[in-house]
Parts: sequence; structure tokens; C-alpha cells
Amino acid sequence: MDIKNKIKPATLEEAFEVESLKLSNIIGKYDTDLELRSVSGKSIRDIFLDDNESFEDAEVLYPSKMNIPEQSTSESNTINNKPESLNVVQAFLVPDSKVQNVSHTPIVLAENGENQPSPFIIANTSKATLHHLQNDCIIPVFSKDNEKTIAHQEFIEVVLSAVQKVFPYHRINSPEIRVSHQIKGRIPSAIHKPVKELLEHEKTIYYERMAFIIKLPRISDLVNGNELSLSIGGVRSYNQENLYSKKTLERFKFFIGYQNQVCMNMCISTDGFVEDMRVGNSNDLYSKALETMEGYNAELHLMEMKELTQDYLSEHQFATLIGRARLYQHLPKSEKQNIPLLNFNDSHINTMAKDYYEDKNFCRQRDGRINLWDVYNLFTQANKSSYIDTFLDRNLNAFEFSKGIQKALNGNCDYQWFLN
Repeated sequence: MDIKNKIKPATLEEAFEVESLKLSNIIGKYDTDLELRSVSGKSIRDIFLDDNESFEDAEVLYPSKMNIPEQSTSESNTINNKPESLNVVQAFLVPDSKVQNVSHTPIVLAENGENQPSPFIIANTSKATLHHLQNDCIIPVFSKDNEKTIAHQEFIEVVLSAVQKVFPYHRINSPEIRVSHQIKGRIPSAIHKPVKELLEHEKTIYYERMAFIIKLPRISDLVNGNELSLSIGGVRSYNQENLYSKKTLERFKFFIGYQNQVCMNMCISTDGFVEDMRVGNSNDLYSKALETMEGYNAELHLMEMKELTQDYLSEHQFATLIGRARLYQHLPKSEKQNIPLLNFNDSHINTMAKDYYEDKNFCRQRDGRINLWDVYNLFTQANKSSYIDTFLDRNLNAFEFSKGIQKALNGNCDYQWFLN
């Protein structure tokens, strides 16, 4: 029998010697040095790291461009993070382009941290949030069969899902939403109440027109010193639907293009814009949004915008353009058919004439000349006063018209009428 286990120690010193002997016997069984640490008040990170150890958070790398070649050092303001792969990839193509169902993967949106000097459209619009559309607005229906329309918020959510699929590794900013033409109503229990006595829960609203953009700030480039950021968005106008009939294909406008970060003007090209997208449900809308993004040639669009910086109008030519644009609105129909379309009215043209002298970003040079990139931005700046339902159409027309004037300067006769 072990005597030490049966006889209690007489003093504290003897007890300490016994416990030390036990501990040394236990440690001796393992050829390992043990170090005891106090974990009081320490995090898991501190427990498993020595005092002289450091820990760096994992870095997530985002490609700075999709299908845009690396820029020279002269364009150093463009973000140039290295892509994950060394292979050159056509970024606006999705391997599985036959998707028919809307993705329900949660979308993480970044806040719009930049203090934007102005919204992308002004006119008679007001700012709205996705939460407001989702929680405070009713959904219109087709009267004869009570079938619901694709609501504004559903349109935005579908496009967000499509953007996430095409650009899965990029930061997606929260949508910037503008609405107009508020349609008001009230619940049945408040039918006899005076307007001033209506409570908030007794009011109903929805908006006849809505426009939105979703910006991907990491995909950017420079044109004439202006940073352009890739943007996707759309327009919905209930005034283009016959809500008093049965449900039919619904109309939407959708685009992918760039936003000039200097002035928030939109830059849209032909292959990035669908003027009349007709769909029967959200899955069709998702598929057509994907198809438009896949067919967009961002590199060509940027090249065409950069070419506008190489041609100039003299002061006399710009004055002629402004005068002809005013006359264009009053041409006989037979004559107007032989001239390329200019979808801007006198109010827009007056704004352009004023900004030719006063705009701090796109005004004339000291000798009166102005390059076509600045002319194009005078058009898109003036277009911000258009109503939502004509905004995208005029934006595209501004780009096509500016390219036409460029051709006229280089000998093409179609647009000569505006300069002669």
C-alpha cells in the first residue's frame, strides 16, 4: 500500500512537496513543455497568438475592369487591382446564359459613401429607398382580372439578382432610386374622413414612374480626365400600361452603361439599352436583363467616347448647331424625315447654350472651341431635366447625335445640316 496516499501531511510545506511530486510525475510521462496562460479578459484571437505574433486579415482582390485592357500609367487614377486569373476573360459573358429562374441568393449591398453632387436625374423626381417601395407602397393590378403588375421594387430586386450573377466578385452599391407622379389613395375605413384628419396608416400611395441605377464603382475608366463608373439600371412607367384591361406583357426600359462621376451624367450606347423590354413575369425580366448585360460591349463603348475628345467644334460651329437645333423642332414633317433624329426640345437647347459659357466642367475653351466629349456632356446634363419616361431615350440619342456630328466633321453628310 502506498503510504503517501494514506497519511495526510502534517504541514503546508509537506503538502506542497507532495503536490509538486505528483505534478512532476504527470509531466514526466509526456516529453512536452507546457506553458500555462491566464486567459482572463482575452479574446480567442489573443489566446492562440503569442505576444510577438501578428495576424493579418485576409485580403479580397477585385478585378478593376471587366473586358477592359489595362490602362497606361498616364491613367493612374483608374483602379487596377490584379484579377484572380491570368487568363483574359470577356467579362460581360456569363457561362450559363440560359438561366430562367431568378436567383434568391442574399445580396450584400455597399452603401453609397460618396457625396454625390447631384442625382442622375432631376426633373420633377424625388429620392426614394428600396425599403420605402417594399413597405409603404401598394402594388397596382390589372383591373379586369386583378392580376398584379411587376412592382417597382420587384423590378429592382430582379435586376440586382442579375447583376450579382454577372459580377459575383464586385462590390455592388445600393440602388439610387428616383420616383415621380405619386398616386394617392386611402383605405375603405377612411372613406368619409377629411384629408387633414387622415392618419398615416389610412393613406395608400404608389408611384406612376420610377428610375434607378446600380453602380459598380470598381469597374471604371477615364475619359478626358473624367472617371466613368459602370452602372446598370432601368425605368418603369405605369402610364405605358393599360391597367384597366386584362394582364398583358409589361413594358420596361433597361440599360447598362457608364456614369460620369464628375457630374453624375449617364452614358448609354445602343447595345447597352433596351427601349421596349416586354415581359410576362419576373423570370422573363431576369433572363432579358442577363441577355442585355451579356451583349454589351464595354470596350467599344469606352473607345467611342474617347474618340469624341479628339474632334472640336469652333464657336461658330457650336452656335450654328444650337440655332439649327432650335429650327429642327419647327421643320415641316416632310423635311424632318430626311434629317437624323434630335430628341431634345428648346428647353434642353437653351440649357446647353447657357452651360457652354458657364458649366465648370464642360464649358468652352478660351478660344471658343469645345470638343465633342464636352458637347455630349452638355446634352446629357440638359437631359437630367427630362421626365423619367423619356430620360433613357434622350440619353441614347445624345450619344448617337454626338457621334453623328463627329462624322459630319470628317466628311459624312447625314448630319451636315446641323453644322451648315
